[in-house]
Amino acid sequence: MNDTGTRERILQAALRLLAESGDATVSTRAVCAAAGVGAPTLYHHFGDKDGLLDAVVVYGFERYLAEKRARPSTGDPVEDLRGGWDQHVEFGRSQPAFYALMYGAGRSAGAASEEAHRILLGTTEAVARAGRLRVPVHTAAGMILAACMGVTLRLISGVGDDAADLSARTREAVLAAITTDEVEDRPSSVSGMAIALASAIDGQAPHTLTSAETAMLREWLARVAAC
Repeated sequence: MNDTGTRERILQAALRLLAESGDATVSTRAVCAAAGVGAPTLYHHFGDKDGLLDAVVVYGFERYLAEKRARPSTGDPVEDLRGGWDQHVEFGRSQPAFYALMYGAGRSAGAASEEAHRILLGTTEAVARAGRLRVPVHTAAGMILAACMGVTLRLISGVGDDAADLSARTREAVLAAITTDEVEDRPSSVSGMAIALASAIDGQAPHTLTSAETAMLREWLARVAAC
């Protein structure tokens, strides 16, 4: 089998063993045995155990991204945030060992991790453009990710929480803190309109303004958004 096929087989074996172990620990000896290769072959492809685990994180995260990319928009950006939260939690609960390896051990998934963050930012920016965001885009995205990760790690730790209740209550509390009601709040929310305009400028700066003027406008909008 060629190098690509061998590397794939080793990764598949590591993922399978992680899933069976129920935690983020797996030995290179067990991976070699499951993949039908010797230790030198594993080290040739991944360098060492840390290299293997880093590659497993990237490989598994690509599977998560495939689900994120395939998920269509509902047409309501706040509802899309809600659905994205639920998808994240469900992924962690269905892949607890991998999730713990990635988020609990602090391993980076490189470009895959960056793409996932861009997807979250894109959805949050859509909420801002709709005039329904109470806080700046990056702040909102950070709050969502931090809370969602915390909930997911707690649920997969097996502490006995009611999964549906804990996740839903935390999700709704975060959304209430960062978004406004489309009908009641949007027309009178000056800060929301400032955040919406700042998000639009980030997407495409006005050609009639110089770079210095655009930077000044962003600063003013940030001040208004904080009111």
